[in-house]
Order: sequence, then C-alpha cells, then structure tokens
Amino acid sequence: MVMAQPAEETRSVLSVTRLTKTYPMGEVQVTALRGVDLALAAGELVVLLGASGSGKSTLLNILGGLDVPTSGRVLYRDQDLTAANERALTAYRRDHVGFVFQFYNLVPSLTARENVALVTDLAERPLFPEDALALVGLEQRLDHYPAQLSGGEQQRVAIARAIAKRPDVLLCDEPTGALDAQTGKVVLAAVERVNRELGTTTAVITHNAVIAAMADRVLQLTDGRLVADRRNPSRASPTELEW
Repeated sequence: MVMAQPAEETRSVLSVTRLTKTYPMGEVQVTALRGVDLALAAGELVVLLGASGSGKSTLLNILGGLDVPTSGRVLYRDQDLTAANERALTAYRRDHVGFVFQFYNLVPSLTARENVALVTDLAERPLFPEDALALVGLEQRLDHYPAQLSGGEQQRVAIARAIAKRPDVLLCDEPTGALDAQTGKVVLAAVERVNRELGTTTAVITHNAVIAAMADRVLQLTDGRLVADRRNPSRASPTELEW
C-alpha cells in the first residue's frame, strides 16, 4: 500500500487514513476505495491519475465533503470530517472548497460576472467577480452569457466561480474532459495560475497521463487502491503539454 504524503516540512491541509467506500448495487457490494492513505499539503498541485472506475471521483467527492466514507478518517486541518454532521459538511464545502467539474453548470440566464457573483455573495472574504475572471483571462468577457462563450471560456468561468470565495482547496474532476487539446491547455493554464498566485491546494483528477507533468506530485489509483506516488522534479507549463 502506498501512503501518499506531501513534503514533511509542510503541514497537511487534507489527509485521509485507511479510507474505504462501498456501495450497494442490488444484492452486490461494490468497493470503490480500498484503504487509501493520502495527504495534501498547503499550496501544492496534485494530479490524480486513474482509469474509469478506479475510484478517482469517489475520492474527490469524499475530500470535498460531497460524500462520506464507509470507514476511515478524513481530516481538514484539525477538523474531523468523518465526525461532522450535514450542517458542518455544508459549511466546510461553502467556506473552504471550490469544485470544478467536467461540465460547467453555469446559469444560462446570467452573465459570466453574475455567475461568479452567485458564490461571492455567500463568501466571507471573496474576490470581486471581475478579479476572479481576470485571473482566468476573461476580463474582456464579463458581460457575456454562457451561450456567447466557447466551451473553454465557460469552463474558465466555472473555475473563476470556484475560486472567487478564496477556497483553501480546489478540486477539479476531469476539467478538460469535454474539451479539445488546445482548449484544454488554456483551461489547465487557468488552474495552474490560480494555484500559483492564490496558493490554493489543488487536486486535478484525470485519465490523461500527459497532464501529470504540470503537477508537483502525481498519484495513481488502480481498482480503488493508491498504487503510486511520485514527485515531479519540476512542473511543466500547461502550454508545453501534448496529447
């Protein structure tokens, strides 16, 4: 079993210990995670690789408080999320976690600025929507509606919305899955810039091994187990990736 750990000198923002997740499927129990140990350090960018069905999304959902494990422990700093009730998990998601999914989930009747403002209205110390959109290179598209934006631009609005509340943790589930390679690089560059400039602990899950080169650390999930943990000697720019 691999214990995925950040650099020793850096305190963990998120850690999980002996994490398991089992789902009932009819009369059969399906195990999505099998004793995963993992820690994410402040400010690091981690890419989590794995084939479909390897447990990547299940792990991300548990880290983000969208799901709970069958057994094991999840800590956000000193808060035990496995002991938290639904109200506490809602507060954790609202105050500390930003999510980016494969599909953008923007409100069609709202502009880019207004979509981001949906989050900033609820946050304690938000970025201005204009500043969040500038971070992802959309300062010229503030008043455009989703239908007036390309797929890559819509995904960057989704990233701006996710980071506008200044989350400690940004969780990205196949953020380039619906995009062509060139557009995907632009989206990954936005993720990398947010990580670098805001210091947001960032996890990107993907089946695309090429994306691993942009990470500080690369984790591999296979059949619900963490089977590899390696640190890149340097981070590649997303613009250098080819797939």
